[in-house]
Amino acid sequence: MDTQVLPREPVPVRLMNTIWADRKGIHDALADVDDLRSWLTAVDGAAIQLPAGARLGRSELAAFRVLRDALRRLAALVTEDARPAAAASDIELAVTKVNEAVASGNTWPQLSLRRGNFERQSAGSATPAMRSLSTIATEAIELFAGEDRALLRACYAPGCVLYFVKNHPRRDWCSTSCGNRARAARHYRRHHGAES
Repeated sequence: MDTQVLPREPVPVRLMNTIWADRKGIHDALADVDDLRSWLTAVDGAAIQLPAGARLGRSELAAFRVLRDALRRLAALVTEDARPAAAASDIELAVTKVNEAVASGNTWPQLSLRRGNFERQSAGSATPAMRSLSTIATEAIELFAGEDRALLRACYAPGCVLYFVKNHPRRDWCSTSCGNRARAARHYRRHHGAES
């Protein structure tokens, strides 16, 4: 599976979508440290960057997986997700984990001058990966507490476990392929369900 599931979604949604499904079952795109490195490298955005040679370990992988699982629980609650794979349990713990992720960044903005231009950079004692984790958690707070919360959706295409932000009034699925699967399943039910 591509490490960039639904690349136009907000980064917290893209982190949630590192759990994905196909005909073989549910998969984890953050199974090991190399997967996390690939995902962080592929995420675009000035605040989410992993410098070349940045060290990643099991603790960073665990932190990203904990944040991802907390965000999925919150998304399940917000979207009233009724899919079996969505367990909207222990919401208070999920909120705590998001807040802990924000605090783990231990960063502050700094102004720098590069080639005659002012730039904003982050400084602090946290690793680049933990600064990215903190930034993603901060963006998640904006998503869940902001206006876009009402646009967050669970994809109900057969077998899908992804979330998306409904950025168009006619968008009902996370992707075109999920929309096609949903329409094919509906067509099959209409034409074969009545025969049984």
